[in-house]
This record gives sequence, structure tokens and C-alpha cells, in this order.
Amino acid sequence: MRFRFLGTGTSMGVPVIGCACAVCTSNDQRNRRTRTSALIRTAEQTILIDAGPDFRAQALAGSIQTIDAVLLTHSHFDHVAGLDDLRPLTFSGPPMPIYGSPTTLSDIRTRFAYAFDNSSEGSTRPSMGLCSVDAPFQLGSLLVRPLAVLHGTWTITAYRIGNLGYVTDASAIPAESRTWLQGLDVLVLNALRFDPHPTHFSLTQALEVIAELNPRRAYLVHMNHAVEHESCQQSLPPNVFLAYDGLELTISDQG
Repeated sequence: MRFRFLGTGTSMGVPVIGCACAVCTSNDQRNRRTRTSALIRTAEQTILIDAGPDFRAQALAGSIQTIDAVLLTHSHFDHVAGLDDLRPLTFSGPPMPIYGSPTTLSDIRTRFAYAFDNSSEGSTRPSMGLCSVDAPFQLGSLLVRPLAVLHGTWTITAYRIGNLGYVTDASAIPAESRTWLQGLDVLVLNALRFDPHPTHFSLTQALEVIAELNPRRAYLVHMNHAVEHESCQQSLPPNVFLAYDGLELTISDQG
């Protein structure tokens, strides 16, 4: 499958509004990070992982013309605010299947209540079908396994999809979930900054997780403006990479 990093930044993105630090004013496009989101393409379908407030721009930059399903990790604004921008992709056909935990989907139904209200005739709104996930399920030929991870005091959802592991906004990964993140071709993992943080892995913590799970390749996402791409990349192990917006990978079906 093909995997595209639509966005690799934190909730404030990079550059940060009002900031004139070296990373926020950098001319290196790899330091320009929209909110974290990703796209999976196979021969038969296109799957979106999270839809943050930058989704419209990300979709246009990536020439996205169709989406068959959306996987949500959790309902924080920077991961779901772009669901309304799915509207032009849902004007025909059945409702867009939106997969997430029961807690996440409950928040979506509340935040986007107008999308489920048929009383406003003639208005355009995203057509979404909410699909609760608490066990592995199939999306076409892909087996998707939801995994519980901790985001501070929240329990949110990571995913194993074939030989891809996708973990963002985590501060801890329970032992059972770590078991399912072994033998990966690619692990995508959040690494917010160099200093510790109460709700996200720091760079050091992310590297410790990667060393334990030992994927063939690991890509770091959800980085803030403390992380300068080129200098940080030079300090990483040979199988660990800072992802950047627009980066595309081919992911093997062999771990």
C-alpha cells in the first residue's frame, strides 16, 4: 500500500502563529507542519486517518479525489475539525464510514450534530456513518486492528493496518497493544519535542519505544517547533526518520 503523510505537526501547527523562532521562520519546507493526518491508498480504496483543521488544504495539495473510509484516533479538535470538509466527497453514494472508539464517535455526533439532522432541507452537510470499533475489522483487503494507547488520562486509538503501525498523541502504550506493534514494516509514532510532556511522547521516549518494538522503519510525527528537521534527523538512528508533510512511502505486506 501507499502511505502519504498529509500533516506532521501538533495542534498549533508549525509555524506557530506569532512565533519568530528559527524553525517557524525556516525556509526548509520540511519544517512547515500542518496538523497530523495521513492517507492510505491501495488498488481498491483510499483511507484517511484523522481529519484535522488543515484537511482541505492537505486534500488539495495531495490531489485527493475520493475517500472510502476514515479512521479516527480520538476527538481532539486537531484530529477531527476537518470532517466537515468531507462534504464534496459525500454528496453521492452511501454515507462516509467513520471508524473510531465509542467515546470518539459520541463526541463526533455531538460536535457535528447538524450532519445527522435531516430537518434542514437543501443544506449541504457531510454524510457520515459512524462505525464503532472495539475489535479487528476488514476494510477491503486490509485487516485493521484498533489498539488502545494512553494520551495523558485519555484512552485513544492506535491502529495496526497490515504491516503499518500508526500511533499518534500517545504518552504510553499498554503491554497488550505493544504486542500487536511487533513485526512492522513501518511504525508511525508521535514525538512532540525534546523535553518531557504529560500527554505526549518526547523524542527520547519515542526512540525507546522504537528500540523495543524494532520496526524495519520508523517515522516520527506530531512534532512542535522545537524540532528542526535537518539537525534532528542527523541525530537519529539509521532506521528512524522525521516525517514531513507530503512524504510518501510504499509499505510492504512483509513485516
